[in-house]
Amino acid sequence: MTVATYDPNAAIDPAIDPTIPIVSVTHAAQAHFKRILNNSENVAVRLSTKVSGCSGYAYVLEPVATAKEGDIEIVLSDDITLLVAKGSQELVKDTKIDYVQQGINGEIRFNNPNVVNECGCGESFNVG
Repeated sequence: MTVATYDPNAAIDPAIDPTIPIVSVTHAAQAHFKRILNNSENVAVRLSTKVSGCSGYAYVLEPVATAKEGDIEIVLSDDITLLVAKGSQELVKDTKIDYVQQGINGEIRFNNPNVVNECGCGESFNVG
């Protein structure tokens, strides 16, 4: 006999329930994405990763006109859509995307609970 238990703290798999976003985005990051999209003819921001740096991977955010096959679409608001690239979904799963303003400078920050190490400059990461 197998006993199944319910863990309310367990992560929900977006592949099983597509209504659960694979990443979350703060209001500050959404406002930043909106400013980027308002100044272009693109309709979404696409999150992907690339092999880079001394630790393994780097995040790539880019405004795009259309989704690519396999992208997960996350509608953040009526005018902001985030696409998560098919090949990057496991690397960024459960990541929180934030935009932080420090003085006159602003930057996107990724809080990825799967990261096991980062390079010294913070430009690349690796997951366990």
